[in-house]
Amino acid sequence: MEYPDYDPALDTPPLADDELDDLDTLLRGLPGDAAMNVEALDGYLTALLAGPRSLRTLPAARWMPVIWGGDGDGAVPFASQKQKKCAIVLVLRHLHAIDRALQGDPEAWEPVVSVAETHEGELVDAEDWCAGFLQAVPLDPEGWGALFDDPVWGPALAPVAVMGGADGAPEDPLERDDASRAALDLMPPLSQRG
Repeated sequence: MEYPDYDPALDTPPLADDELDDLDTLLRGLPGDAAMNVEALDGYLTALLAGPRSLRTLPAARWMPVIWGGDGDGAVPFASQKQKKCAIVLVLRHLHAIDRALQGDPEAWEPVVSVAETHEGELVDAEDWCAGFLQAVPLDPEGWGALFDDPVWGPALAPVAVMGGADGAPEDPLERDDASRAALDLMPPLSQRG
């Protein structure tokens, strides 16, 4: 099956909560452990949109198989071509919803992350989201390298690198929450960088 390239002009509805759950279930049900969960997917797609290289110049066949750990022969790792097509459609709709949010009102953008309710309030864990975000970096190593080396953007991207596994996420839940929030707070300004 050919991968359709991303068309930002296509008018598709954002995924409903149950569709997002279905996509997560589909990805988690794939064989092997290389497939992303929906949190990592959200981070990955966000990085593709906010990154230094326009997604319009990157063929879908290059970035989409990363989501499920690569393509094999035929429908692999999917049970059928129908299941693969369903995953592609859901991924493209979610990508489009993130794109709309980052282009229209980035301050209202909300990532898909784990949130735990505690007696102290909500604790955010963006480890999977950041790990997914970092999986987009190898698709444009020079562009991302320049951002990570930039005196302004480099320190801003540091929490993403820490939470995504480059230096190990903090063990303390409150420190984890702080690092997660710092990583996620970066996205609206990154999407507006000129």
